[in-house]
Amino acid sequence: MHNGVGKKPQVNLVLIGMPGVGKSTVGVLLAKQLGYGFLDTDIYIQEREGRKLSGIIADRGIEGFKKCEERAILSLAPSAHVIATGGSVVYSRRSMQHLGLGGRIVFLDIAPGLLAQRLDNLDARGVVYAPGQTLSQLYRERHPLYVRYADITVVCDGLSPEAVKVEIIAHLGGRLTSL
Repeated sequence: MHNGVGKKPQVNLVLIGMPGVGKSTVGVLLAKQLGYGFLDTDIYIQEREGRKLSGIIADRGIEGFKKCEERAILSLAPSAHVIATGGSVVYSRRSMQHLGLGGRIVFLDIAPGLLAQRLDNLDARGVVYAPGQTLSQLYRERHPLYVRYADITVVCDGLSPEAVKVEIIAHLGGRLTSL
């Protein structure tokens, strides 16, 4: 794809974190700077299923969506891509192991209060959460999973997408050609 003959394949950068933290926005900026491809797994799932995430969740329920998401993630095999994942990807150990094999996992963290300012309608966004669960409860449930799988954590509080990109590049220190 981006590799010539005899070149070592470049790893992927996998962005994880809560919905609304800016994974897709930062991912596009990273892809441009690095000369990588960009993949948003939520869009990939929607294309595979022919409908919006909220429709999949409504039809199949939370567990059905998680299985659909896992199948989609396990079907991926990109090289030299920035991959912006859905916030629920961390519920699948198999998905996270698959993504980690070919890439460095970057957790974009943000304070729950700032997150609440960015998100208005969780249902319209196709967010996976239990009935009656608050955004703060969802954050507390997912945060340990994000931390467990992350190679790098970047706290995004008060940072612009450009500043988050710069922070990620600094953390990587130019180590993108090997794991």
